[in-house]
Amino acid sequence: MPHLLLAVTAHGYGHLAQSSPVIEALTRRLPGLRVTLQSDIDPRFARARLPPGFTQVREATDPGFLMDGPLVTRWEESLAAYVRFEADYPQRLERQLATLRDLAPDLVLADIPWLPLEAARRLGIPAVGLCSFSWYDILRESQLQAQVPVTLMEHLRRVYREADLFIRPAPALPMDWLPAARAVGPIARRRPDRGSELRSRFGCPADRPLALMQFGGFDGLNPLHEWPEQEQVHWVVDDLQGRPRRDATALTGHGIDLLDVLGSVDLMLCKPGYGSYAEAACNGVPVLQVPRPDWPESTTLNTWLSAQVPTRELSLADLTAGRVAGPIAELLAAGRPAPVEPSGIEAAADLLEPWLRG
Repeated sequence: MPHLLLAVTAHGYGHLAQSSPVIEALTRRLPGLRVTLQSDIDPRFARARLPPGFTQVREATDPGFLMDGPLVTRWEESLAAYVRFEADYPQRLERQLATLRDLAPDLVLADIPWLPLEAARRLGIPAVGLCSFSWYDILRESQLQAQVPVTLMEHLRRVYREADLFIRPAPALPMDWLPAARAVGPIARRRPDRGSELRSRFGCPADRPLALMQFGGFDGLNPLHEWPEQEQVHWVVDDLQGRPRRDATALTGHGIDLLDVLGSVDLMLCKPGYGSYAEAACNGVPVLQVPRPDWPESTTLNTWLSAQVPTRELSLADLTAGRVAGPIAELLAAGRPAPVEPSGIEAAADLLEPWLRG
C-alpha cells in the first residue's frame, strides 16, 4: 500500500490544521493509504485532525518559533534556536535519513520543516512542501532579517527551491522565488450549522448570537477571566479557565471539538493566522481580529480575509479592557456572508495523488 510521511511544524496548531484536510482527501481516494506523522505536536490534537490509523513519530524536524502567548513572537530566542539547529544540522540530517530509510515512504509532504525535504531529495523520494509561507519567507521579512546568518538563509532557500513541488494554499505569501510553486484555493473544513442545537445544549437563549474565541493553540491570553458577564453574545471557548460564566461555554466540558462549531457561530474572535482565517471564510463567519504587528504574514492574511467576510480590528488594549461591544455589534449587523469554497483541498490532492499511485 502507498505510504505518505507528513512532517509538520508544531508552531501552534495551524500547520497540521492546514495539511490534514488534504490527508483526509487522499485517504478517501486511496483507501489503503498508510500515513505517518512526524511532529512533536500533541498526539490528542493529531488524533482529532487526522484520519484514524496513522502512526506518529513524535519528533520535531525544525525549531518553529517561540511565542509569548498567541500574539508576540520571541524573535531573538527564535533566531538563536535556528542557529543552534543549523549547527547540529549534519547530525540531524543523518538521523532523518535513517528515519526515511526505515519508514520507506513513497512521498514526503512537509508543512513546513525543511529537514525532511532535504533528506527525501537525497534518497530520491518525492519531496513536496505545502504551506502558505516558508520559514525562509518569515525570516526574510522579520524584524531581525539583518541579523539572520547568510548561510542559514542560503540553506533554507536552496532546500525549499529543490522541492519537487511547493503547494501554496490561498491566502499565501507570494513566494515568487520558488520555481516549483503551485497556487491552489483555500484549505479548510466546512461544518454544518448546528446553532439551535448548540444553544439548547449550552443553556443560552435561542436568539443569542454565538461567538467563538480561539487563539490557535497558544496559552497566555484569557480575556474572559477579566471581563464582566454580558448578554450581547454567548462565548464559545475550548477551555474556560477560572470561574464558571453564564455567558460562556467550554467545549471540553461537552466533548465538542472547535471545528464542530465553525458552521454554527455568528462571529469569531481570533488572531491573524491561516487556519482561523481560512476556516472563517470557508464557513462564512465574520471575524474580529486582534493584530499581530510583528508577524510577516499578517498583512497578506488580513487583505485576503477582508475581501471574503466582514472583519473588524480590535486592539490588544481594547481586548484586555473588554471594549468589544461596538465592533461585535457591527459584525452582527453585517450578517454572515456566503461561504468561500475550500477548493484547495481537492486541488492539492490532485497534485499529490500521482506520486502515491506510483
